[in-house]
Amino acid sequence: MITYLPGTTIEADISRNDTEFILKSMFSMGGLVLSQVSRLSGVETHDVQNWVKRGFVSPPVQKQYSKRQFCRIILINMLRDCLPIGDIVSLLSYINGKLDDEDDDMIGDDELYVYLVRVLSRMKSPTQEGVNDAVIIATADYREPFAGGKTRLVKVLSVMAFSYCSTYYHRLAVNMLMTLDKQN
Repeated sequence: MITYLPGTTIEADISRNDTEFILKSMFSMGGLVLSQVSRLSGVETHDVQNWVKRGFVSPPVQKQYSKRQFCRIILINMLRDCLPIGDIVSLLSYINGKLDDEDDDMIGDDELYVYLVRVLSRMKSPTQEGVNDAVIIATADYREPFAGGKTRLVKVLSVMAFSYCSTYYHRLAVNMLMTLDKQN
C-alpha cells in the first residue's frame, strides 16, 4: 500500500519499515535547503523560518537543514492540525529540553520520528489499548539514556499517535461531509 510518510509529501509504504532508509538516502549527500524542506514536508517556507526564529527548530547550518531538523519540522507539521503550537512545543520539550539546543536531547528528532512511524504502522486500532500495544512493540529496542527515559518516550509517542489519528479521522469526516447529497 502506497501512502505518505506522516507529515510529509514523500510517498512510502510505512508498513515496510523503511523510514530510516528513506531518511538516510535523502541526507546521504548532506542537508536540504529550505525549498527542499518545504516541498518534502508540505510546510510553507515562511512557516519553517518562523519556527526557526521562535526557537522551535534550530537554525540551519550554511543554509542546510539536517535530518534531525527536517524530522522536527515534519513532527510539528503532522501535529499542528490537532494541537496548538504551544502544546507541541511542550510535548517536544518534555522529551528533548530546549528545542533550539540539540545537545540536551534525550532522543534525536529523526529517531523519534522513526519510532512514531513504527507505532503508526503497527496500530491495529486507534484505541488506548491499540496505541499502547503498538508503542510497546515499536519501542522494544529503545535503550534509555537515563532512568525514566523510556516512560517519557512512551508518553510522547502515545500523544503523537492519538493526535495523528485525530487529524486523520477529522479529515475523513470532513471529506465524507462534503460528499453528502444535500438534496435528501
